Amino acid sequence: MFFDRNLSASHRMSCATCHDPAFAYGPPNARSVQLGGPELRTQGLRAVPSLRYLQRVPFFSEHYYDEDFDESVDNGPTGGRTWDGRAPTAHDQARIPLLAPQEMANKSTEQAVLAIARSDYADEFRRIFGDRIFDNPEAAFNFAAMALEVFQQSPTDFYPYSSKFDAFLRHQANLSEREIRGLALFNDPAKGSCAHCHPSALGSSGAFPSFTDFGYAAIGVPRNRTLVVNHDPHYYDLGLCGPLRTDLADRPEYCGMFRSPSLRNVGLRHTFFHNGIFHSLDEVLHFYVERDIHPEKWYPRDAQGQVRKYDDLPLEYQNNIDGEPPFDRGPKAQPALSTDEIEDVIAFLWTLTDGWSGAK
Repeated sequence: MFFDRNLSASHRMSCATCHDPAFAYGPPNARSVQLGGPELRTQGLRAVPSLRYLQRVPFFSEHYYDEDFDESVDNGPTGGRTWDGRAPTAHDQARIPLLAPQEMANKSTEQAVLAIARSDYADEFRRIFGDRIFDNPEAAFNFAAMALEVFQQSPTDFYPYSSKFDAFLRHQANLSEREIRGLALFNDPAKGSCAHCHPSALGSSGAFPSFTDFGYAAIGVPRNRTLVVNHDPHYYDLGLCGPLRTDLADRPEYCGMFRSPSLRNVGLRHTFFHNGIFHSLDEVLHFYVERDIHPEKWYPRDAQGQVRKYDDLPLEYQNNIDGEPPFDRGPKAQPALSTDEIEDVIAFLWTLTDGWSGAK
């Protein structure tokens, strides 16, 4: 089912079209958002995330206590699937693209189920779920989502822990001097401070790190004006408080917050952040250390020539924007990382790529 293009209205799009195994089940190209819809010409609303290393995503909670670290600390909003956590499980998440008009664009569960009933695996579907399963389209659709959920529980495919860094944690490999420096900068709260949201340490139970705390932050990335949806000046993607998620629409303190993705296999990506605004790790890291030092590099100017910082978030929500290191520096300050140090961090990030064979 994951690779069946006939499950889409266009008959040209499968789950694997956007979640390509060769790219850690992420997008195979540098588009900010992917194309879908009945003619495969409709822009999506958000960048496509990787499906790897989601097996430990907790259910969404506004008050999360992490047993792997300090159980006394309330980490705030955490967990759930998708950028805004609105899908509690992989089962719920699997339903979304099948029906989303910008994605696989089935007009109903019945349309999706009819495609399964006509597929070359229909007999297997009947064998597993019952000879008359297609007589009940809603039940069949739920079982289809369950099948996709179970597929994503395959360790070999979705959480192989086969990177160079995993070998390093197993004492089966050594990192290079540059990679060691990058790891130290990644962890240093006065430098990259990346581990604040993307922990790199083993959990208290010995679990290998997911390189995300599954929490939410408002980073203040620039508005992506290549997105059709952003041609409407009144449209804002506010993450936790809407528009795709509706149950937290009355929580202004959450507006602009998106879930921190895992950094595993981040070197294979060509699109970053929820709106796909950046297309290289170098660009991402320079934004992190220069956002408030050189805002003119990242944000547009208004008619009076003033830089419009945080232009993708209405003014009333801008107090939500993260000001923790390395975002704690004002104009003309020295960035937390130099260009050489950024290159060291990127070298370390490449060690998180699965499929390491031991070759240099």
